[in-house]
Amino acid sequence: MIVTLLGALRLALGAIARNKMRAALTVLGIFIGITAVVVVTAAASSATDSIGNAIDSVASNALYVTASSNQASGAKSKAVGRLTEADGRAIARDAVSVSGVAPWLSTQGQVVYADKNWSTTIIGTGLSFFPIRRYTTANGSLWTDNDEVFKTKVCVVGQTVATNLFGNADPVGHTIRIGRSPCTVIGVLAPRGTSFFGDDQDDLLMMPIGSFRARVMHTAPGRTDQLLVSATSDQTTSRAKDQIEGILRQRHRVELGHEDFVVNSQAELRQTTNAILGTLSTLALGVAAVSLLVGGIGVMNIMLVSVAERTREIGIRMSIGAREGDILVQFLVEAIVLTMVGGVLGIVVGSAITLAIGRLMSSAMVPSVGALGIAVSVSVAIGTVFGFLPAYRAAKLDPMAALRVE
Repeated sequence: MIVTLLGALRLALGAIARNKMRAALTVLGIFIGITAVVVVTAAASSATDSIGNAIDSVASNALYVTASSNQASGAKSKAVGRLTEADGRAIARDAVSVSGVAPWLSTQGQVVYADKNWSTTIIGTGLSFFPIRRYTTANGSLWTDNDEVFKTKVCVVGQTVATNLFGNADPVGHTIRIGRSPCTVIGVLAPRGTSFFGDDQDDLLMMPIGSFRARVMHTAPGRTDQLLVSATSDQTTSRAKDQIEGILRQRHRVELGHEDFVVNSQAELRQTTNAILGTLSTLALGVAAVSLLVGGIGVMNIMLVSVAERTREIGIRMSIGAREGDILVQFLVEAIVLTMVGGVLGIVVGSAITLAIGRLMSSAMVPSVGALGIAVSVSVAIGTVFGFLPAYRAAKLDPMAALRVE
């Protein structure tokens, strides 16, 4: 068997060498399809990892409680639910699967230092926000519990705000103006860069929520736009969500199905984004599969032409003792070699394109080892499937009729 395969490989390479243009056209379709598969799988893997890392940087055990419209008799009412800091304290006290709760209010505002000003997101929150969202300071410190109680005029700023107001100078200890209110910068947050969705995570200013209410945006006492909650672990996120919903239904006096709030978890966000990316990746791979199908049909057609042109050669081989199996293996090996060449070239070029795109986008976009293995397997499969009909037709030729062909 090994001798037969080696002989068939020698004949296949000789036939390919004699018909370089035909071989190149055969290889081209497979090359394009395999290149597309390698690039698409690498892009999908990179996008999934980037989003996953962005979500995990927030903490996979985080939950978000927001107010929503009440629902009655299947129709939304005009009354919008109301969340308060007291709701947050009740959750922190009664939900055993919750380790921290932080209120959240935000607005866009202008901050001024000397002759410089900058428009940024201004956030009012509590100290528990920082461990929930995994924010740390690169310089200075956070405010204290006393600052929250006495609504002290202090704030921490992101790196973008610090750079635009102070340049390379240290902003800690300097007083800026938010609207008409002075505020002392006590810390600079560690840089986090741009999120996957293109948002600058360093373009913000944070202060105690009481100070925010008193000096930036006046709201009803205790009201909050959102409650950020941290479950005790990734495994207790679902239990924490159930406990939060139960506590808020009791406090807001609403029944199941008529809640005036929504609880979303970071894990659900990751599942949703992964599902969306998976669907998009499948569609992209479908397009690549179509190009591989076209390439396979091209292989079959060119191999059929090759069989027709080499009919007399087949007759001679059969007349001197070659069996049907030998002829079948000869043409099948030729088809597999052609598709393997296209597959290897596609892997090399696809990997190069992937690495180039990753370098241009400054992301860790690298070809997947699994995708490369699949590409090789697909190449062999295409050569086998689409090369079988021409090889079978060649093997079934009548030797006497084949010898009479000019």
